[in-house]
Amino acid sequence: MKNSISIFTVLAFAVFLQACNTNKKEVKGGESATIEGSYFGQKPPGLTPEVFAPGVVSIDGRFEGTVSFSPELTEIYFAANNEEDETVIYFSKLEGDTWTAIKKVNFTNGKKKEEMHPFVSPDGKRIYFTAMDSAFVDEKIWYVDRLADSWSDAVQLDSPVNDDLVFFPNQSKNGDLYYFNLSKFKTYYAPNKNGAFPEVQEVPLEFGHHAFISPAQDYIILTARNNEEEGRDDNDMYVYFKAEDGIWSNPINLGNTVNTNRNEKGPRITPDGTYLFFGRDERDIEPGLADIYWVSTEVIEKLRPNP
Repeated sequence: MKNSISIFTVLAFAVFLQACNTNKKEVKGGESATIEGSYFGQKPPGLTPEVFAPGVVSIDGRFEGTVSFSPELTEIYFAANNEEDETVIYFSKLEGDTWTAIKKVNFTNGKKKEEMHPFVSPDGKRIYFTAMDSAFVDEKIWYVDRLADSWSDAVQLDSPVNDDLVFFPNQSKNGDLYYFNLSKFKTYYAPNKNGAFPEVQEVPLEFGHHAFISPAQDYIILTARNNEEEGRDDNDMYVYFKAEDGIWSNPINLGNTVNTNRNEKGPRITPDGTYLFFGRDERDIEPGLADIYWVSTEVIEKLRPNP
């Protein structure tokens, strides 16, 4: 039994590493473009995922990861690699009808080599993110607070949340903080206590990582190795629904319209609950290089169990 558990742990960790792969190619243009209209002028998708803002946000040969919009949907923050093969956070803002040129932000001002997983709080006043110097060594959750026309100096979150190696922060509408514990390889959350997070609790999910909570906490969507088809070693996205008694459902695969035989990863829901954003490996190149896709959250609602 111990050998079986060890083999499973090694396999799960290998798949997890693949999902987090940040071995990137050189950035190829697109970051200075300006686009008019909401969502960078993109036609909203239906039930089939579409590449988001190709050539502007999603650039061939580059890893783009987790996306977060401000509550008014007028700011976008997303993680991508830079020319030094480090993961950094990029930003653009809708001014009038035009998005500003996409620029890199450096919240920690060089205190940490890499910044990723940005999440704008439901009230728009704070951005949580992951900062680290080396993978699987010092990942912690940091934040910046909104000032009049800028962001404060970055601060490492003072909470038991950071007692372990942790990443992928996100919040429900009431401010409860969800994240993934790398040390225990499980999803946790910290109830919001007047803006502080003095205690943490495990979310009792069967499997998965990079979990994102819906605004109403009625479902959670995450990444996990495909376990429906023998021989598959890629990551799919799954959803768990929460019943009225607080019990989470069994995991449900989002299906082959959303999931493919490439890696789907880093799911995020827009603040209004309308769209699911995620990363997907690019076609015919090594795992890790990913474009950003978006799709209507109706694909999730269609899977919701009947009351």
